[in-house]
Amino acid sequence: MATANLTDPQKAVLFLLSLDEAVAAPIVNELDPLQLRKLREIASSMHEVSTSALDETYKEFVTRSAVAVAVPKGGLPYLRRLTRGGLNGNPDIPVDVENDGPIPKLEAAPPEAVAALLSEETDQLVAAILARLDPKRAAPILEALPPAREAAILMRMTKMTDLPVEVLNDVAAAIAAELPQASNEASLTLDGIKRAADILNSGGRQMSAAVLEQIEEKQPELARDMRLAMFTFVDLARLDAKSMRTLLREVPTERLTIALKGAPQEVIDAIFLGLSERASALIRDDLEVLGKVRKSEVEGARQEVVQVALRLEADGVLDLGRGGDE
Repeated sequence: MATANLTDPQKAVLFLLSLDEAVAAPIVNELDPLQLRKLREIASSMHEVSTSALDETYKEFVTRSAVAVAVPKGGLPYLRRLTRGGLNGNPDIPVDVENDGPIPKLEAAPPEAVAALLSEETDQLVAAILARLDPKRAAPILEALPPAREAAILMRMTKMTDLPVEVLNDVAAAIAAELPQASNEASLTLDGIKRAADILNSGGRQMSAAVLEQIEEKQPELARDMRLAMFTFVDLARLDAKSMRTLLREVPTERLTIALKGAPQEVIDAIFLGLSERASALIRDDLEVLGKVRKSEVEGARQEVVQVALRLEADGVLDLGRGGDE
């Protein structure tokens, strides 16, 4: 069979079979399953090829590549691998902002399936994808990933700030086996620590405790910040009177008074429900005569209250009502 009688797919098979395996493997890896199936079918039907066919195939390849470079169909997996290098050291991780893009498809998919797709990706890329998902969708995906990676992924996420769109849209599309094209350079402002905290809050308590323990071993200050982000002073409003009494027994009255300076009314009401009438009256009087207090001092007092709440929860004394399994 002369090269003039060969079809382009037959030439492709001949070309690939003539290459060293180490050279051919990366090329084959860029082909999608349909293309590979077609090449296998063609290879099985090719029996005799003239000795000059290979030389002519090489010449044609050189001639055609000199004037044009083929853009591979379904080249998003290749793009994904190329962009990993750019993502690894860059805190500005791109994110998809289209409601009909690949992100909703990832959110709708089984968590185990998404985790399997992400398992071979870098921590930075996984963090970028999870940061874009709804925390309630991201939590089970994170939990389905290897436990040893969970903390590293969330630590990456906490460093994210402004998230450009373009590359992550393509990466997410490749992971979701879709091919939408991003058309703008829109960006979102992301509080990485808050988003990581939301994901932990949406997951099981056992998982969040294990992840925070791993983070604390590596970065204690970050673990503290994440715990504070997981439960804020405003969240005290959802405690019932019994839980509030348990908490307030551990909080000095003078620090509680400062913490209540300018606090939302729902928080004040919830705290007073946990106090006796006499204690409530005393604190109300103190608040009325309390002069101007620096914002940093108020925030410090509120953090002290929250830290007490978190300690009591960790000791199993208090339920902060954050959901998740036991």
